[in-house]
Amino acid sequence: MTTGRSGRTVRDLRTGNRSAVLQQLYFGGPLSRQELGPATGLSSGSVSNVVGELVADGLLEEAGVVDSDGGRPRTLLRVAPGSAHMIGIDVGETRVRVELFDLTLTELARTELPLQPRGCYDVGPIVDHIRSGIATVLERAEVGPDRLLGVGIGVPGIVDRDAPGGTVVHGQTIGWDAVPLEALLRATGAVPPEVPYIIDNGARTLGQAEMWFGAGRGARDAVVVLFGSGVGASLITDGSPDGPTPGGAPLEWGHLTVQVRGRRCRCGALGCLEAYTGAESLLARWAERGGGGGAAAGDAVGGDAIGGDEEDALAALLAAAGGGDKVALDLLDETAEYLGAGLSDVINLFQPERILIGGWAGLMLGPHILPAVREHAMRYSLRHPAARVTIDMGSLGPDAVTVGAATLPLAAFFAAGGRRTPPEPTAEAPGWQTSLQTRGGATTAGG
Repeated sequence: MTTGRSGRTVRDLRTGNRSAVLQQLYFGGPLSRQELGPATGLSSGSVSNVVGELVADGLLEEAGVVDSDGGRPRTLLRVAPGSAHMIGIDVGETRVRVELFDLTLTELARTELPLQPRGCYDVGPIVDHIRSGIATVLERAEVGPDRLLGVGIGVPGIVDRDAPGGTVVHGQTIGWDAVPLEALLRATGAVPPEVPYIIDNGARTLGQAEMWFGAGRGARDAVVVLFGSGVGASLITDGSPDGPTPGGAPLEWGHLTVQVRGRRCRCGALGCLEAYTGAESLLARWAERGGGGGAAAGDAVGGDAIGGDEEDALAALLAAAGGGDKVALDLLDETAEYLGAGLSDVINLFQPERILIGGWAGLMLGPHILPAVREHAMRYSLRHPAARVTIDMGSLGPDAVTVGAATLPLAAFFAAGGRRTPPEPTAEAPGWQTSLQTRGGATTAGG
């Protein structure tokens, strides 16, 4: 195959051109062929060739006609929604959520499988949930597994994609010690061998969703916080996850030490930020102080300390605070200060322009504590980095992790120029992170 001076082959160039056109239409379409040239920097001949290939592949379709100034009407093009599908999976604290999307990330089917008992992370049942969830959503939407670009999965913990035999998950807080999750899933036969499983940290998938489609669009340096039973964060620097190494180790922000010899965290260490800000800890401290059922419940943790589901228990705490309960109000104030102090660490270390808070507990607590969190974060931060950062809520709601998980195979599809079998990687192959940045739609990271 012909190789240019840069070391890139003709195939590499064609892949890059296909990727540029696909992404421009995906995020900025529908557009005409004439508009695609200036938008992508490709010649009219290259645009014509690439569009012809993508139409023949079934990836593009016509989206109407617009008049031009004194010339022939121009045909608009868009990405064909039904040309491929992705599955996004959130292995959460109380349930496994599985969603099927078309190529434009329109949800086609979903199912939720509860973890029994709540927070039980035994690997076998979770693998079974994922297998049955995949089968359920495919059946409901009448989509064959061979139509999938891939299955993206957000999980707690550190994800090692370079492990021999497939992706391994190190989830110390949930008792996962080098779990070979990809191999276990592949053994179920839920999808054909050619359909990839792409596994990443749940905070990273949340961050990816918010940066592509939510409140992070346009930011180059951001932190996206996943606030649930525990806490995690996704760090975006220069528009790529964790700097130059997408898919690398997550930002384990929840395990910063904020109190020497403090409360024991579920990771086993003392004084972690998660031990003061996670919903599980917040509810346990409420029970210890006599709230939500009294001190007798203090031996339990999380939602079980209140006698119900963790989300219901947190709603009860917020209702008590709304009614003027001093214990509940003091706990929320204390949580806001710890969270603000924790955010000041990332503000001072990484100087992001934007911080976004998501996750089920973040969505519930945010309206009640966000002003106080901002105040404490500013107080604990250095003035210069604090002056350039904004702290707000994410905008995608409780489905953000599954949406972000579904973008993992989608991103790989873009990088491969819309081909299901990716070409061999090259040092100069155009990345989807860079391409998105040129349109003001920054990318993601994880925690």
